[in-house]
Amino acid sequence: MMKISVKYLVATIVILVVEVLIGLFVHDRFIRPYVGDILVVILLYTLIRSFVRKRIRAFPLFLFVFACIVEVVQYLNIIGMIGLRGNKLVSTIAGTKFDFLDIICYLIGATILFGWELFYDRKSGE
Repeated sequence: MMKISVKYLVATIVILVVEVLIGLFVHDRFIRPYVGDILVVILLYTLIRSFVRKRIRAFPLFLFVFACIVEVVQYLNIIGMIGLRGNKLVSTIAGTKFDFLDIICYLIGATILFGWELFYDRKSGE
């Protein structure tokens, strides 16, 4: 039976709620575009760590690469080319436009996760 990490699941729910609140109520030029993109990498990390107990040291790097791939999909307009630009769910998940600053935000999020991993290693003696 799969064992769920309550700590990471709670973190996932909290970050998801923050992301939704940012999306619904924050219409500025800093928090919504940048903090939201930083948090999305951390959200994916906590979601996956909720179900994957084994630590993978390079996991923040994998998430950063995944986020960059999503940006490349936006840059190449693949969602539009396959006719899904009108699909609100797909457009929301994949994003709508390429922005190099998004990649910087993903890097910041991944760096925060690397820092978390290093802190955890020192704390647990691994």
